[in-house]
Amino acid sequence: MPIFSFLQLDVFANRLFDGNPLAVVIDAEGLDEATMQRIARWTNLSETAFLLPPSSAAADYRVRIFTPRQELPFAGHPSVGSAYAAIESGLVAAGKSALVQECAAGLLPVRVEGDGRDRVIHVQAPPAALRAVSAAQRSTLGRAVHAELAEEQSCLIDNGPLWFVCDLREEAAVRQLQPDMAAIGALCEAAGAVGVSVFGRQRSGGASMAVRAFCPADGIPEDPVTGSANAAIMAWLGERDGRDGYGLRYRASQGREVGRDGYVEVERDPASGAVTVGGACAIGVRGELQID
Repeated sequence: MPIFSFLQLDVFANRLFDGNPLAVVIDAEGLDEATMQRIARWTNLSETAFLLPPSSAAADYRVRIFTPRQELPFAGHPSVGSAYAAIESGLVAAGKSALVQECAAGLLPVRVEGDGRDRVIHVQAPPAALRAVSAAQRSTLGRAVHAELAEEQSCLIDNGPLWFVCDLREEAAVRQLQPDMAAIGALCEAAGAVGVSVFGRQRSGGASMAVRAFCPADGIPEDPVTGSANAAIMAWLGERDGRDGYGLRYRASQGREVGRDGYVEVERDPASGAVTVGGACAIGVRGELQID
């Protein structure tokens, strides 16, 4: 019976039970796609990552990322967590500060700061493609988040997964939101989107932005902390010429509403526009996965 090393860790938090949980199967080369999908359904986390040898000489490792229902070309918290797991498991030398992750979205630079519990992983997101939300979609989105949305308050952003992103202006509107999950699910299924992310200005508490992400069509009513959604938000802010006042680097708070308080360090390169998302990790489980 094949046995694989297995980690479960919390991402975007430096202590257990915060952030977003991630399962990682180490050295998963012997697993086919159908088995990976079964394992992802079994863990029942928002994503499960599988570390593989790279197919590109430029990469340090390769990762495949699965939700309980499908494979994703890119996702933020699995990318941050996979880099952390690759270092912790010895697949990547612990002293390296610059890595390259290979995934279905391409080769992505990874920056490593610190070590051990103080290690913070920053992953560059794939380039984002932005497109307008139609009037009909905006109307449905507004009903789902119980707000009358102006045209400039929403956008569709594809950075691997496709996100509806919605600016609710202020933290209180984000924190208090009780969305219509059925409406969000139908909207996302019709558009081929993974979910809806909302954000608003946070004016205290160690972060500049409050974020939430809802993915009911993918079996995840509310994702605790979402790297790709945070990267999508920053990509949109960059297209808005900085008039929102968040700047080129800020800290986002997400997960508090589901008891998983997490923080994402979000950056945008002023020259290239490239967006990175980063955070700490904490390992909770080290073990073996035995597959019949």
